[in-house]
Amino acid sequence: MLNKFVLFFFMMFALFACSPDVDSAKSSVTQETLPMCSMSGQGFNYINNEALKVVEKIATDPLQKENFTGMIKLAGGSYQRGGNERTPMKPELPGYQPRQDEFPNQTINIKGFWIDETEVTNAQFAVFVESTGYVTTAEQPIPLEEIMAQLPPGTPPPPKEALVPGALVFRQPPVNPAGNYSVQDWWEMIPGASWRHPQGPESSIVGKDDFPVVHISWYDAMAYAKWAGKRLPTEAEWEYAARGGLTQNIFSWGNSTIEEAEKQANFWQGEFPVENLGNDGFEKLSPVKTFPPNGFGMYDMAGNVWEWCSDWYHANYFACLTENNLLDNPLGPEASYDPYLPGSSQKVVRGGSFLCNDSYCSGYRAAARMKSSPDTGLEHTGFRCVRDL
Repeated sequence: MLNKFVLFFFMMFALFACSPDVDSAKSSVTQETLPMCSMSGQGFNYINNEALKVVEKIATDPLQKENFTGMIKLAGGSYQRGGNERTPMKPELPGYQPRQDEFPNQTINIKGFWIDETEVTNAQFAVFVESTGYVTTAEQPIPLEEIMAQLPPGTPPPPKEALVPGALVFRQPPVNPAGNYSVQDWWEMIPGASWRHPQGPESSIVGKDDFPVVHISWYDAMAYAKWAGKRLPTEAEWEYAARGGLTQNIFSWGNSTIEEAEKQANFWQGEFPVENLGNDGFEKLSPVKTFPPNGFGMYDMAGNVWEWCSDWYHANYFACLTENNLLDNPLGPEASYDPYLPGSSQKVVRGGSFLCNDSYCSGYRAAARMKSSPDTGLEHTGFRCVRDL
């Protein structure tokens, strides 16, 4: 997925990656048909150098650097990473089936690290912005040259009125009698939407200090981490933390029915995208620490918001690690590769969100992988940070 306007071009493909139709098609995409990861020179990793320069200029706050409040120390160890062949709940639901990029299963060895027990909240991000004057990606006009650099050759430029600051907001579409929905039916580009105004300029985060901050791009998350003396987790670290010490369990709390899962995480119940039953008590975001922690003491490692990792996304990365015996503290591939968007560069996001549901996308499974362009922030995307021991 890509920067705001560009996102519409790619979203039809990127977000369909967890839809029933595409999931069925993925069964034909084998490890043999995917290129090896960037160790063999394949992949793509476009970086917005101007955004990266802003991140690099952020000064680490000395008080934040020594502040371990709200962090959990993990000793490290080994865990079994990867998808489960089938689920015990409703195996007929395509959203619950593992995807090819979750295999092969592999034993990963992880060094100890500190990790935030919750997703970064509005209150925490506000302190960062007040301290640094940082302006998020969604609050900036969209540079035309950045868009054109990420679109296929010959694509006409977007109109100037599409280059204003804003972000994509979820809108529940009307019922379609034919039952045919696509991502453009529920995502709407709203000028003025940002972390301060999650649903648009008329909305506010007043009274929502303990909600996870959203509309955060990968660059925004990197900037906050730099200021706090932290970093983003690797994908391997993230899954180790999410599993909470459990082995071969589907969720961060273990295995359960969908009905039991409603008590464990914030996700969509009902027919997506037109009927949200709200059985978990929330239509959209929930405050952090609303649901029980996992075995390591972390909250919302499933549902609520997607969380940025440091890694580039590569569809065949797990196979590459296994074949090259690189299973100790893997840092991610050198470049991105998605067989459905081979010309795009994407970073890994993990954990699912309030929009994940049992028939369309079970992104809150512990093994589920998803990806997004580093320039993109969405209403269901946030982050948490880690720190080396």
